[in-house]
Amino acid sequence: MTFCTNCGAQNADDAKFCPSCGKGLVAGAVPAAGAGPVYAIQPLDYSIEGDNLQVARVRLKPGQEVYAEAGKMLYKTQNVQWETRMSGETLGAKLWGAVKRKLMGESLFMTYFRADSNGEVGFAGSYPGRIQVFELVVGQSVLVQRDSFLFAQPTVQLNIALVKKLGAGFFGGEGFILEKLTGPGAVFIHGGGDFVEFVLKPGEVLQVDTGCIVAFDESVGYDIQMVGGIKTAIFGGEGLFLATMTGPGRVIIQSMTLTKMRRELAPSVGRSGGDERSPLGAITDIFGSDD
Repeated sequence: MTFCTNCGAQNADDAKFCPSCGKGLVAGAVPAAGAGPVYAIQPLDYSIEGDNLQVARVRLKPGQEVYAEAGKMLYKTQNVQWETRMSGETLGAKLWGAVKRKLMGESLFMTYFRADSNGEVGFAGSYPGRIQVFELVVGQSVLVQRDSFLFAQPTVQLNIALVKKLGAGFFGGEGFILEKLTGPGAVFIHGGGDFVEFVLKPGEVLQVDTGCIVAFDESVGYDIQMVGGIKTAIFGGEGLFLATMTGPGRVIIQSMTLTKMRRELAPSVGRSGGDERSPLGAITDIFGSDD
């Protein structure tokens, strides 16, 4: 489907002009100053194959392009060209973008794939898990866990999102830094194990292990709270803190995190009941111990 990034209206795939605002739907066209670019977004032809070691196969049409986290590509056909570059118009913007990507756990550079004729490129995550696709409309945003970005259409903006609440920032560990993905376009993320999806009503609350959050709508409230009483915190085996998600909106959680996987594969490194990755890690390792 085609969206006008000037007004957000949905249009027919073969439309040349947006019927709502009259702007031309030519890829890369720039309207009057201040109005923002207008793109004709071709839908991606893709399929996701596999179970817990999933692969996203993207069949690009001539001129179509996607950008990906470095090292996520599995294969490409010969006619798909690739180029590694920093995003941003100026040197300062490029450097600042690189700093933000490192804070998000992503690579300094992004790799862009463009097809000269019909071609295919495949992507996968770095550990066992699943791939989630978001078809974002103009201005729609989704917040995802740090380092989960896989690839997206070039119209999707990838940015850093810092949790504003002090409790979430101090006790949330890696949950303090999230990735914000803003449409229009399709974006693909990767998480561990299997996924469970919740659609929260206004005011409805869901408490989640801080490391198990994959993604949630921008409308969902996010905070970190201490669980139960002292006995629960000490003997519960689930760590001291949980993420509190407050509706409305969608929340997706994962059944396995990279931290838990490392802990089970190398138990001598340290075992903790929760998945807290925070300044209080030493304390939670003691109080959240399974042993």
